[in-house]
Amino acid sequence: MKSECCPFIWYELNTPDPKSAERFYCKVLGCTAAPFAPGADYTLLAAGGGNLGGIIGVHGEASEVFARPAWVGYIGVADADDAAARIRAAGGRILKEPTDIPGVGRFAVAADPHGAVFLILRGASEQAPSPVPPGTPGHVGWRELHAGNGKEAFAFYSGLFGWTPAEAMDMGPMGIYQTFAMGGPQHEGAVMTKVPAFPAPLWMYYFNVPALDAGIARVKEGGGQVLMGPHEVPGGQWIAQCLDPQGARFALLSSNR
Repeated sequence: MKSECCPFIWYELNTPDPKSAERFYCKVLGCTAAPFAPGADYTLLAAGGGNLGGIIGVHGEASEVFARPAWVGYIGVADADDAAARIRAAGGRILKEPTDIPGVGRFAVAADPHGAVFLILRGASEQAPSPVPPGTPGHVGWRELHAGNGKEAFAFYSGLFGWTPAEAMDMGPMGIYQTFAMGGPQHEGAVMTKVPAFPAPLWMYYFNVPALDAGIARVKEGGGQVLMGPHEVPGGQWIAQCLDPQGARFALLSSNR
């Protein structure tokens, strides 16, 4: 039986220096930051009238899961415990068992069969986060898995979460770039076999910016690095893959150079 479609619903930066990261991303993405709650070790980032993600410090148990700073994505599920069991049955691993976050929901940290980390979340409320229009500056506009094996990875995620294949582009020596949809007509991400330059399989998240060159300039001014780009991709969009000052990979996406 085909799985009900489960989309990405949240993005989170795990970093050893949350305050520095907050300043960097507010500058680069044009977002605002606020504590999740008074005294909480969690910062909410917002732009375009909606929250785009959060920043949390890596320490204690989390440092064992996130050996290096990283952006991670949460996939919304109907039942976190059931999803964790299915992830295991499909060859993935559960790095942190399903756990309740009071007032937020029940989550678990997982890895696919090749080691790329993601999270699952069953929200405490039936109400989904308010959507923002596609292309809203500051928000994630594309999700890209640099997998240990692209074909196997797509079978893993689509089987678990009901993602549907869209266009498959032959990138020559780089293999097949398989785009996918998550319950709607719009292509929202892709899976590919990683190139040797990537240290390990990982998800990379592309954040919308009004113009790419200006975004790249802000990355450099903030102490980050540009690893690739500016590069034009099919559809007339421009991308750049970057590294923040603490070493987390992310990317920028824009319709304007």
